[in-house]
Amino acid sequence: MLNFYNRMSSEIYDIDKPIGHSFGDVEFYKECLSGVSGPILEPAVGTGRILIPLLDAGLDVEGFDLSDEMLAICRKNCKERDLSPRLYQGRMESFPTDRSYDAIIIPTGTFLLLHKRKESIQVLEQCYSHLNKGGKLILDLFVPKEFSIGRASTRTWHLANGDIITLEDKLVEVDFINQYTISHNRYERWREGKLVATELEQFPLRWYGVEEFRLLLNSLGFKEITISSDYSRHKFPDPSTEIITFEATAVHK
Repeated sequence: MLNFYNRMSSEIYDIDKPIGHSFGDVEFYKECLSGVSGPILEPAVGTGRILIPLLDAGLDVEGFDLSDEMLAICRKNCKERDLSPRLYQGRMESFPTDRSYDAIIIPTGTFLLLHKRKESIQVLEQCYSHLNKGGKLILDLFVPKEFSIGRASTRTWHLANGDIITLEDKLVEVDFINQYTISHNRYERWREGKLVATELEQFPLRWYGVEEFRLLLNSLGFKEITISSDYSRHKFPDPSTEIITFEATAVHK
């Protein structure tokens, strides 16, 4: 079965979105978490692009990821900055930790990689059960706007060692009933004109309507739900919105 965020795709993520790169999300999450003094968890921590600036801001953040390749890059990025957060491997559907947190964050639409509704709900339930009373869940969603099956695009990166990596991204499935798309990504590494490695990746993305997701959070026990768009806090989304961020409070304990 094809997977995502293996060796080449993780390498390209770190090159294309290095530590210090922000879409406005780094500053947004710093603002949202500015009053949090307790522990913070980032599931699917990736390369540490969000984690590291939050650590630099003095926040107590730890993270986990399903991808060993992503975790290796994250550890390297932290070590280069003399940071040593708790980092471990695990799935979002069943957190690999028994700790409770004052905040859990899932930035950059990573939550949408769980394209099956049952798994998505399991993740939200895990978030709720691992939040302290009054703890906050903050996560990003986005709605895909391109649904042309067979549509393909290609990108190219020139690496410092002379290698070239290309990525072909092709949309292969759209399920309007269950609200997800599947793309196939093909990474190729070229060296001195020769193909030396290929990596295939299945990349799913789910989408939610704004009110649909608000109701889902509410049904799981979250309260005080606020919605922002394009990292402008409390600005309600409109048709031009790219990123939708939900903040929700756990009130169970």
